[in-house]
Amino acid sequence: MAATALRLHEPELDETPWIDAALRGDEQARALLAERTSPMVFRFAMRLLRNEQDACDATQETVVKVLRNLHRYDNRWRFTTWVLSIARNTCIDEFRRRRRRSYEEPPDVADPGPGPLELSDHTQRAQTLHQAMDKLPPMYREVLVLYHFEHLKYREIADMLDLPIGTVMNRIFRARQKLRTAYEEVEAMDHPLGAH
Repeated sequence: MAATALRLHEPELDETPWIDAALRGDEQARALLAERTSPMVFRFAMRLLRNEQDACDATQETVVKVLRNLHRYDNRWRFTTWVLSIARNTCIDEFRRRRRRSYEEPPDVADPGPGPLELSDHTQRAQTLHQAMDKLPPMYREVLVLYHFEHLKYREIADMLDLPIGTVMNRIFRARQKLRTAYEEVEAMDHPLGAH
């Protein structure tokens, strides 16, 4: 009982046996890798793209790329970091497609109905935070998602984005400042002084 109480986090699974089996053509191993990576990729894509359908498309495309390029995986990287770097590139492609589509069709409108997060005790703060994140330029939103939501280390983010570690640290610092300002602006719009 005491041993399980001390265990705060499950250890990260070693995907190496699944990768090796998938490379040998084991379809069950490929399915397990897809199943294991999809939720993480979807969360990441959703935070960057802010649109559920685009995030689903990016997730599916990323998983296909991961399985197709397993032979390129270098085990000096954490597998999840490698997968997220593919997801990042896929999201960038989706941003570009979105920009082209914006000239052809009206922009997607978010579902105004409350989701599970909005129904929680932190409804207003969570909503304000999401709106503030939406206001950030993509390069700042990206580093905050990688650092605070995906819990990557500075070095992993630097490797993924092909940036010096000092630039990553500076970008995260500036992103937090911009997020704080955006949060205060959204909060002021939602609760103007003197409003009842």
